Amino acid sequence: MGREKTFRFKQFTVLNDRTAMKVGTDGVLLGAWCPVDGVQHVLDVGTGCGVIALMVAQRNSQAVIGAIDIDPDAIDEASINFKQSPWSERLSAVMGNFNDMDTKERFDLIVSNPPFFNNGILPTGDARTVARHTQSLTYQQLIEGATRLLTEHGTLAFISPTDAESEIIEAATFASLPVKRITRVIPVDGAPSKRTLWLLSRHDMPYREDSLTIAHSDGSFTSEYVALTGAFYLKM
Repeated sequence: MGREKTFRFKQFTVLNDRTAMKVGTDGVLLGAWCPVDGVQHVLDVGTGCGVIALMVAQRNSQAVIGAIDIDPDAIDEASINFKQSPWSERLSAVMGNFNDMDTKERFDLIVSNPPFFNNGILPTGDARTVARHTQSLTYQQLIEGATRLLTEHGTLAFISPTDAESEIIEAATFASLPVKRITRVIPVDGAPSKRTLWLLSRHDMPYREDSLTIAHSDGSFTSEYVALTGAFYLKM
């Protein structure tokens, strides 16, 4: 197993060789940021190699986490990563399309790092697989699906490009799943935000809008980014 095929965290190791959704900053941000206190049933939509599900399992010692993906390679890798983790009995990966989910189970948290492309340009290499993903799950479908599958006070957490904000707010309003928190992610001091972290819920909680800066201009990580992700990255 070559180094380039694995990503080592403090409490688990992720194989991400075949899946189109590699370990990246977006997924780690979401896995560290999404609210997990008190949640018992979690669904990770478009799990890829399973890194977000694993992070939730590390952060919450009680949660049972189901992961779905339409890519069989992703499910194979996520299943391996779950089995090799300290929380294998609470993690499961199943191939399936979120839009077609027909289950009586309801989730306290639905979390998703949906695939997206800046300027609509598909990456090379895994373009076919990734294109299949993005055509199967829009932000509107993610939000509308969550309204069906969340518990009464459940939450939907996901990440998007900042330029998708108006589209997402419109979809959330239409689906009657209110936006409760927005965190704009700034890659380096002084730069514009490139990503937005979202929390949607019918639970009665105060609205919150804030920002998170990843790095200083000299390349060093900010204290807020270290505080958020330090329990996971080996380098922190």
